Amino acid sequence: MQVIATAGHVDHGKSTLIRALTGIEPDRWAEEKRRGLTIDLGFAWTTLPSGREVSFVDVPGHERFLGNMLAGLGPAPIVCFVVAADAGWQAQSDDHRDAVAALGIDQGIIAITRADLAPKRIDEVAAQVRSEFAGTPLAEAPAIAVSAATGQGLDELRSALDEAVERARVPDVRERVRLWVDRSFTISGAGTVVTGTLAAGTLTKGQCLDLHGAEPRAQVVVRGLQSRGGQVDSLGPVSRAAVNLRGVDHEQVSRGDALLTPGAWELTDLVDVRGMTGQALGDAPEELTAHVGTAAVAARVRPLGRQHARLTLDRPLPLTTGDRMVLRGSGFHAVYAGVHVLDVDPPALDRRGDGARRAAVLQQMPLSGDAVLEVRRRGAIPERVLRRRGIPVPDPLPAGVRRVGEWLADTDALTRWTDALSAAAEAHARANPLAAGLPARAALDLLTLPDESLLGPVVAAAGLEHVDGRLRAPGSAAGLGAAESGIAALEQRLRDTPFQAPEAEDLAALRLGPRELAAAERLGRVLRLPDGVVLLPTAPALAMRELAALTQPFTTSQARQALGTTRRVAIPLLEHLDARGWTRRVDAGHREIVR
Repeated sequence: MQVIATAGHVDHGKSTLIRALTGIEPDRWAEEKRRGLTIDLGFAWTTLPSGREVSFVDVPGHERFLGNMLAGLGPAPIVCFVVAADAGWQAQSDDHRDAVAALGIDQGIIAITRADLAPKRIDEVAAQVRSEFAGTPLAEAPAIAVSAATGQGLDELRSALDEAVERARVPDVRERVRLWVDRSFTISGAGTVVTGTLAAGTLTKGQCLDLHGAEPRAQVVVRGLQSRGGQVDSLGPVSRAAVNLRGVDHEQVSRGDALLTPGAWELTDLVDVRGMTGQALGDAPEELTAHVGTAAVAARVRPLGRQHARLTLDRPLPLTTGDRMVLRGSGFHAVYAGVHVLDVDPPALDRRGDGARRAAVLQQMPLSGDAVLEVRRRGAIPERVLRRRGIPVPDPLPAGVRRVGEWLADTDALTRWTDALSAAAEAHARANPLAAGLPARAALDLLTLPDESLLGPVVAAAGLEHVDGRLRAPGSAAGLGAAESGIAALEQRLRDTPFQAPEAEDLAALRLGPRELAAAERLGRVLRLPDGVVLLPTAPALAMRELAALTQPFTTSQARQALGTTRRVAIPLLEHLDARGWTRRVDAGHREIVR
């Protein structure tokens, strides 16, 4: 399967040629038939001599409908460029040639139509066409003289189309789907139907897709598929597709929207581009219209030297590195320039001199994008994000890039983060000898990592361990320092009277405040209960021994007397035993041992 778009000056016989090749009328509107003028996109299909099937997108030639022409030509990989023998090269021939070049279409055929009306001019017009296409990818495209009226050259054209389809690049059926919508309508009993050119990937019935356009993104389901007039269960590239959608009204879908593989595309309204054809970007007006796929959106232009620019789009589009865009001025119909998307997530240009520095970077950037540059700029980036942006990831990884889980990290950035974390952990340990380590949140604030998930690999690289939300050297649990003597005295006191918890003034006399007691508890030296009750960790087990000797169930008062303590200690201790499941309440006044 393949899709071919027409191009050429108005009234040079594009639609007539499609009718002759396919037997299908591509003009869909009554006004088009009445005026004999193609206004919008037309569609037809046929089987070539080899048995290959091919679809045609017929585009308008008049300058007033150049936007419609670009919508039809944009997604198509092959062009059939039409020039009439009796008229020769004309003004819109220039525009359409420039559009073909701007879109980077390098596969095509030249059809010299109406050969019966000017048979003596065929060689002259062919030479003229060759001259006009000199220096473009279509300079050596086969040129066939045809007449839709007499049938002259049609068989030769079909054979040439067959050869062009055979030579065409074969897209990957496993690629992500991006179907630019060129029509939306409703069919009674079926609902919403959209059409477009499937350039890569596969569509299947029941498939879930994202619908992205001027409206907020919505998820839709493929209810049915049709291609070349027949129902199909799945459809691969390159083909014309009519997609019956569930989950959206046709009024919510318009030309320029796109059906996308969920989560597989970058939505962006800011791109850096390189001029490939047309006028220099350094002289570009502040506002242009950007055409990509079937979409046309307003774009503010910031030149970055003669060859590069930053485009701020009027709305986000699903773009990838390598996409071709056509820039057109709002005040005239001709193509201003063709550009190649270099970066769909460019850096901010806020400081003096940022524009010049960015221009220098763009000048060195390859057309396919640079994974090393992207990783270095960000410190680290998920590999899936690079692939989503259309940037190839070399295998094996180049020097300076290291795989960290699902991330690709710059080795210099990893070294900086590791050194900074090690120094911060050491400084925190010196300043806070009772602490269990540097809080992980403080480490994240310090390092400003691209994502919190990178903290684990950086912690490991720094030789630290992550325990209970804190980072520390292995085996270096905080000691008690100057608090050691106070805790030792407290331990001795509680060993003698295990349930006589010290009062606040007793702890103060021992120089034991909340930080010192928390550190001691972390080390398993004390047990802290509510209301400032401090006991030894062995106190619960000792209490159970005494309580088991009581007649069951027992009261709080009986427990207090058995333990030889006060209500201040007995109540939080009993509640602690309840929480551990060692005792349980029988009623409001009694508890019992859980056997």
